[in-house]
Amino acid sequence: MTSSQTASQIQKVLYTAKTHATGGRDGAARSSDGRLEVKLSPPGSNGQGTNPEQLFAAGCSACFIGAMGRAASAQKVKLPADTAVDAEVDLGTVGDGFQLQARLSVSLPGLDREVAEAVVSAAHQICPYSKLSRGNINVELTVL
Repeated sequence: MTSSQTASQIQKVLYTAKTHATGGRDGAARSSDGRLEVKLSPPGSNGQGTNPEQLFAAGCSACFIGAMGRAASAQKVKLPADTAVDAEVDLGTVGDGFQLQARLSVSLPGLDREVAEAVVSAAHQICPYSKLSRGNINVELTVL
């Protein structure tokens, strides 16, 4: 079964992440290169592993910092060395299904607030995670 959405087609693949998961939320996942190997546990359980929401939050915040670097460079702004993003990803219900929502709190110490907000706004337009979530889940951005 193949599923396809109408979206921009990638012109050049830069990297392909390959993982293998078993057991769902009570299982494990590993990457094909062996750099990632995690036990999985349901959110809020006493299990030993992480959960997909934590992995999404970590990936989203790291990627967003990269997008801010790109946006800042285009605006001739230097990001502070201690730039940080705290991500919160909620798993909840909508009717009979499930839904995510996210909050990103961005710290750009030393940057003028107006400049910081411009960088964050531009990053939100170019970040692959932002593009993935846009129109699909609620995302709240806050500049601290």
